[in-house]
Amino acid sequence: MNNFEKNITFVIVSFNSDHVIERCVNSINRNIKIIVVENSGSIQIKNYLENKFSNVEVIIAEENLGYGRGNNLGMARVHTKYAFILNPDAFLEENCLEEMHKAQFTLKDNFTILAPNYNYNHGFFLENASGFNIKDYKNHNLQDEIKEVDYVIGFAMLINLQKINFKDIFDKNFFLFLEEIDLCKRIKNIGGNIFIVKNAKVKHLEGQASKRNLNIELCRNWHWMWSLFYYNRKHFGIIVAYKVTISKFFSSIYKLLVGLIFFKKEKYLTHKYRILGLIAAYTGKNSWFRP
Repeated sequence: MNNFEKNITFVIVSFNSDHVIERCVNSINRNIKIIVVENSGSIQIKNYLENKFSNVEVIIAEENLGYGRGNNLGMARVHTKYAFILNPDAFLEENCLEEMHKAQFTLKDNFTILAPNYNYNHGFFLENASGFNIKDYKNHNLQDEIKEVDYVIGFAMLINLQKINFKDIFDKNFFLFLEEIDLCKRIKNIGGNIFIVKNAKVKHLEGQASKRNLNIELCRNWHWMWSLFYYNRKHFGIIVAYKVTISKFFSSIYKLLVGLIFFKKEKYLTHKYRILGLIAAYTGKNSWFRP
């Protein structure tokens, strides 16, 4: 284990992710410290992981903290220079950390976030209503081995804790969605640097961190709408936030009615919860809905 790896602690936020997290942990060098924050309260998952992996510490959250607050809790226990945020449904490919080490050495540690490369998990802030465009990668060829970007998707990213001094690294008001985009926006606002390392690869199973059921899906839809309004209000003002979301609000009303008329229960409920998430955001309520 080199000095770069000695300075890394992995933080993984889990919610009943025992069906995928073992593969995630197995992809990490057994000599690197891993902190798992278990949002489900499962003592069984804690006992299993800590008994099987000597480098794993599991923190049982007192409540379901979500992605942002869960990572804040985990990072509060980090005593190394870097915290590597990794989703339980992601795993490192061979030589991922070696390639990130090369990038860290090349950059001479002048970065706030360094992220591996997978399926266009990066983007650039645009001068448009929502402030970012997840598909904007099409206009930016990732030709250089190390590419500076405006934001990265939060399933895998190395945070240089010596370059960040926010009281809460992730905004605790988010429960799910856009927490990492918000973090990247705040980092760019203070002149921080965010990079993608082209040859450092991860695999992401995308959406498999929690076992899927209707309640989880309704929660995800509720929070996507709430977070979209909150993010835009925070960074661009309330007029922009309404501009970004109002068409989605009326679209969901239409799709809810279609689902109701044609007895499509899941479609009806999905858009019902999207509407409820936006109403909560419009009326200034916290992101209270939990699975």
